[in-house]
Amino acid sequence: MQELMISYLKRDSFIHEMTGATKLICLVLCSSITMLTYDTRVLIGMLVFGIVIFKFSKVKFREVAFVFYFILAFLLLNNVAIFIFSPYEGVKIYGTRTELFKLIGPYTITIEQLFYLLNITLKYLAVIPLALIFMTATHPSEFAASLNRIGISYRIAYAVAIALRYIPDVQRDYQDISFAAQARGIDLSKKEKLTKRIKNAASILMPLIFSSLQRIETISCAMELRAFGKYKKRMWYSGRKFAKKDYLALLMVSILFILAMGVSISNQGRFYNPFRVQ
Repeated sequence: MQELMISYLKRDSFIHEMTGATKLICLVLCSSITMLTYDTRVLIGMLVFGIVIFKFSKVKFREVAFVFYFILAFLLLNNVAIFIFSPYEGVKIYGTRTELFKLIGPYTITIEQLFYLLNITLKYLAVIPLALIFMTATHPSEFAASLNRIGISYRIAYAVAIALRYIPDVQRDYQDISFAAQARGIDLSKKEKLTKRIKNAASILMPLIFSSLQRIETISCAMELRAFGKYKKRMWYSGRKFAKKDYLALLMVSILFILAMGVSISNQGRFYNPFRVQ
């Protein structure tokens, strides 16, 4: 079950040493690049950048594999839906139509549509490593302190920190309740039929919901007893000031953002069109 959990993983890397605010700003800038452009060259560059940064973070792939494959499944579903509801979106964007072969009904595979779906895929793949690094290399308490440092209300920052801490707790509760159910004879293994497994898994939801509500009540009472929210400002035990490595990271990502936007402007639009007749 540990592989299913996405939480802070302590590692000895320069990425872990940066403040949470720095990592958040870098993630926002890199995500903005992938959202604002459909330039294949820029997206490939961002994908390589994300893979390199992930390597430097020293986070092992198996520790985030479940979430990665889950996102890939969603990406596949998204691409299929795009083709079903807009099979010639690439043709409209790039202005040419090069047919490969015809499917059933009005559906025909075109190179332009495949190229468009390739760009969609690259947009996802480029941001996934950076998002996974942010989630696994940022301590929730330090991240909350960093959010408050850049001007976000400490109430909101603390709520974000609790949410990040709560995800592995819910997963751990699900595992404990699942083991207890299996000890009572409820089969959740692959030996049972899929429909029966889904029905048995649904029986775990009610105990999970009640345990979650109990935890929420406990945390709320503890925060109320400590007069949380009474003052406009608060001190942070995990708060850190920006260091040299933080400024260098922000400078590097800012330059990367400017270069990416410059490439998009040179294309006279968001799309890189290799089908354009020169």
